[in-house]
Amino acid sequence: MIARRELLGAASLALAGCATPGRARPQVVVVGGGFGGATAARYLKLWGGAAVDVTLVERNDGFISCPMSNLVIAGVREPLSLAHGYAALEAQGVRRLRAEVVGIDPAGRSLRLADRSTLRWDRLILAPGIDFQLDATPGLAAALDSGRAVHAWKAGAQTLALRRQLEALPEGGVVLMSIPKAPYRCPPGPYERACLIASWLRRHRPRAKLLVLDANPEIQSKKALFERAFREHHAGVLTYQPNAELREVAGDVARFEFEDVRADVLNLIPPQRAGALARELANVNGRWVGVDWLSMQAQAAAGVHVVGDAVFSAPGMPKSAHLANQQAKVAAASVLAELQGQPVNPAPVVMNTCYSFVTPDEAMHVAAVYQYDATERTMKAVAGAGGVSPRASAAEADVARDWAENIWADSLALGSK
Repeated sequence: MIARRELLGAASLALAGCATPGRARPQVVVVGGGFGGATAARYLKLWGGAAVDVTLVERNDGFISCPMSNLVIAGVREPLSLAHGYAALEAQGVRRLRAEVVGIDPAGRSLRLADRSTLRWDRLILAPGIDFQLDATPGLAAALDSGRAVHAWKAGAQTLALRRQLEALPEGGVVLMSIPKAPYRCPPGPYERACLIASWLRRHRPRAKLLVLDANPEIQSKKALFERAFREHHAGVLTYQPNAELREVAGDVARFEFEDVRADVLNLIPPQRAGALARELANVNGRWVGVDWLSMQAQAAAGVHVVGDAVFSAPGMPKSAHLANQQAKVAAASVLAELQGQPVNPAPVVMNTCYSFVTPDEAMHVAAVYQYDATERTMKAVAGAGGVSPRASAAEADVARDWAENIWADSLALGSK
């Protein structure tokens, strides 16, 4: 068997053969600096070296992690602990362009930027994340725009807004969390948040209540473990109700099919779809981008690869930071191979691990491994690989914090020389 290092070295040498004198190096552009985009940019440069030019286009000045943001909401971590810059990627040779992309021309292989300039590419990797579907719920957009409701499903200002609303909650107040129908970013995320908000209420507002109304028929991830956490840690504070889809928002009232709920804090997580930049590529239910799992190339556009939460998931595959990181590596490897006219890996393997805190001091995980199935042309879970924690524990909380540090380092090249 050829060692991975030898294989990557050979690929770099092969790509270098393209960069002959007088011939421009291939231009690969990555749009989006989250887990998927940052990882793709890093590994394109790590594996392609000087033979490929890599540009990372991101409208924000830095990276803010969604994983661990529920701990910020609950006052356990500080916001700056989630924030990182892109300097380490730049030090590895990635060109960073702070700009807003407003259009994609797959046929012309170019991007239109908000300043009316264009950016050419030979290959494009999109990591646009998610956007919200607000039109179907009357009053939801206005409630979010006014700040009366918060979603906190994109880390940053919204994270702090929810934390501050909790801190202003009167004693005996009511917090309402609304969970949209799946699929959405991070299936266990709302239930982790519910646990951590309930923990905060028990410490700081012992007479307050948290109502969790879920549009789904049941808890979407780690069901038995979350049910145990609700029962053992949060009984008397947290009330969970499935099959409760948000219908309308009017002032401080959230209307559901069978009841109206008045609350002091409205944490309303909207239904989701692929980020706006990928909308024309969203060929699955008009919401998600179908891809060729061997290369992460969009089914709707040759030369455009899509990774992360915008992708229509394979069976049983969640939308997670870990999988965005993994998909980005598949995309980077396939781009480098295709630029040389070489075949892509015919049997890619990706894995996922997701940690959830049920109290500030205890966490649990779910893990899975997925391999490409050539017959069904999709990724399928490998039987017997992965699983869930037997129970939440302080030891897993330590591992969860280490996992976050490690995936930030891997995606952003932190600590690299």
